[in-house]
Amino acid sequence: MKEILRQVNGIMWGLPTLIALVGTGVYFTLHLRGIQVTGLLRAFKLLFIKEKDSDEDGDVSGFAALCTALAATIGTGNIVGVATAIKLGGPGAIFWMWIAAFFGMSTKFTEGFLAVKYRVKKDGEYSGGPMYYIERGAKNKFLAKVFAGSGILVALLGIGTFPQVNAVTDGVRGVTGVSPIVTGAFLNAVVALVTFGGIKRISQVASFIVPFMAAFYVIGGILVMILNPEVSVSAVSLIINSAFTGSAPIGGFTGAGIILAMRAGVARGVFSNEAGLGSAPIAAASARTDSPVKQGLISMIGPFLDTLIVCSITGVIIISSDLWAENNLSGALLTSRAFEMYLGSYGSFIVNIGIIFFAFTTILGWNFYGEKCTHYLFNKEGVIWFKILFLIMVSAGPFLKLDTIWLIADIVNGLMVIPNLIGLILLRKVIIGETLSFFREPLLQNS
Repeated sequence: MKEILRQVNGIMWGLPTLIALVGTGVYFTLHLRGIQVTGLLRAFKLLFIKEKDSDEDGDVSGFAALCTALAATIGTGNIVGVATAIKLGGPGAIFWMWIAAFFGMSTKFTEGFLAVKYRVKKDGEYSGGPMYYIERGAKNKFLAKVFAGSGILVALLGIGTFPQVNAVTDGVRGVTGVSPIVTGAFLNAVVALVTFGGIKRISQVASFIVPFMAAFYVIGGILVMILNPEVSVSAVSLIINSAFTGSAPIGGFTGAGIILAMRAGVARGVFSNEAGLGSAPIAAASARTDSPVKQGLISMIGPFLDTLIVCSITGVIIISSDLWAENNLSGALLTSRAFEMYLGSYGSFIVNIGIIFFAFTTILGWNFYGEKCTHYLFNKEGVIWFKILFLIMVSAGPFLKLDTIWLIADIVNGLMVIPNLIGLILLRKVIIGETLSFFREPLLQNS
């Protein structure tokens, strides 16, 4: 079974998918004139400064919508996924993760833009995302349904449940020694309590936990790098050199090492920041805003924080520790041992607490995404059945093995990518035209 999954995964995340993901980001980067660089400062300004005299529609603030999206993206991919990428592709995988994230920022802009432009108010709440902009903008209901169905699968079988639950139970056991069965039961109860409260409760919890958990982990990682500047610089140098020479533990020859690094880095990068996956715009559609461009800019912050900051810290510390080449270490254990090497028992505590919070909020975020996809396909009546099935899958998480979990997660992720990228390309003229018009408007440039 595992070998079949591995072969399917190899096809799903082969060269065509990687080219499509990065190529879409490159295309929009060029046509939007490097918006991830020129618009980043304005994006942060929009996130924290509410503009006067703006007529905004939406359910939650732009900050809350971003936190909901980050809740789903800052997860085990930032700790376990980075370690897995390094084990598969060597240090060079981190470089390709950076490349994917940089161009992914422009992709995230387009997704946030379209989420607001084509959102609808349904059963008292704003709903949006690829299923809506593919149907209403690209006029393709079939692809919209394919995306929504894939989104449900990812929520139930991919990012939303198994990898996160497995990470939480392992993290709690590492900190307290509590059995995964007990942790899984408690987690199920908490998830049910939060998710049955809808988008507003999820965004409230995310707005509280996400800044705290990210700051906690980032400060710990920065402390390691400050205390060990020489090894950190050496690690960055090795990352860049390995990206073009190949140094994966497996692969047989240099060419294979480079390909493995590219594939592992891009795939893990997508798993981490979800640029091109089409998940974050589902949360962005709930934001209170008077402009698709403004929400696109805010959405663009996601890959910057998630991959270029959090994942980079994990990657540099693992590589600087030299533990990545040891065959008996992988996943969360590899990251934990790397932090331990520099901070002692405090290091493993930081990693385990980070995993617990990162994974918990990802479960909440993906529950919301799955609900919205279910709502699109089956209306309000289907949502309660999705919630019940989601909680069943959360309960099953502690009993699945890590390598099988990542294979399933990668495969169902790929099912979302294809219809979403098609939708972005079909709507490229709308995105580019309205965005460039926005930045040409003198009044808006001064806002």
